Amino acid sequence: MNNASSSQPRVAFQGARGAFSESAVRKLFPLGAEPVPCRTFEDLFEAIDTGTAELILAPVENTLAGPVYRCYDLLHESQLQIIAEVVIPVVHCLIACEGATLATLATVESHPVALAQCERFLRDHPTLQRKAADDTAASVEAILAAGDLTRAAIASAAAARLYGGTILREHIEDDPNNFTRFALLSPPRPYAPEADTTSIALTLPNVAGSLWKSLGPFATRNLDLLNIVSRPLKGEPWHYRFFFDVAAPLSHRPLADALDELEKSAHSVRIFGSYLSNRFDLANQQAQIAGHTKGEVPRAD
Repeated sequence: MNNASSSQPRVAFQGARGAFSESAVRKLFPLGAEPVPCRTFEDLFEAIDTGTAELILAPVENTLAGPVYRCYDLLHESQLQIIAEVVIPVVHCLIACEGATLATLATVESHPVALAQCERFLRDHPTLQRKAADDTAASVEAILAAGDLTRAAIASAAAARLYGGTILREHIEDDPNNFTRFALLSPPRPYAPEADTTSIALTLPNVAGSLWKSLGPFATRNLDLLNIVSRPLKGEPWHYRFFFDVAAPLSHRPLADALDELEKSAHSVRIFGSYLSNRFDLANQQAQIAGHTKGEVPRAD
């Protein structure tokens, strides 16, 4: 195992080997990294404290399923900082044991979100019984270990290659514009000089117009809010924390002025990081999806 001084960092991700999160690690570190699988999001966010990794890659948003709320909550509970982000296409494959065909299958297993994203395919094959699993790649590992020709899993092509599964169908997701955005987290460090995006969280007074007023400092300075996510405050029913992504680096004076103004009215303002965004490189992302269709895919009918 690499140690902390290694040129290849240990990067923790949630899921089994072959998960989409591991693909995100490899995309973000083209020169190499040691992916460290974690069973749960809680394990993931403890990986640096326990010494199992130097960095954490956490999913924060999917273009179809929306925000990954648990990661927002754990991020706020931590002292971690966002230092980069990466976006990957989510291409779902139907994977089974060698010798299986659509006709032999009775069940299909995967994470509930993956099953929901393949609703059209599953509706077109009503004899397939859905079975929820904790992880996409782990479901592939499970069906191949069982050697059962009646079971299939929905996961990535990388998971099929890793565990030796046969891809019966590729691109079974309902919407081809299916992308997941990941945040790379580390202990606090200086902000990246090439940053173009800043993530913050606000806790506002529970009075009429407080959220509307919190938008004013951004609007009057022509600052673009990329997204807003609200999360309930523990122990305070009907009170919320709001996460904002702003299309500006923290070094941008109008953003600094907006945050100074918010400090006067918000209960709390926290900066999670200023980093280089990857979410709007749509041409490259769509090219990645097209690339998945170029190779020959094993089929068994």
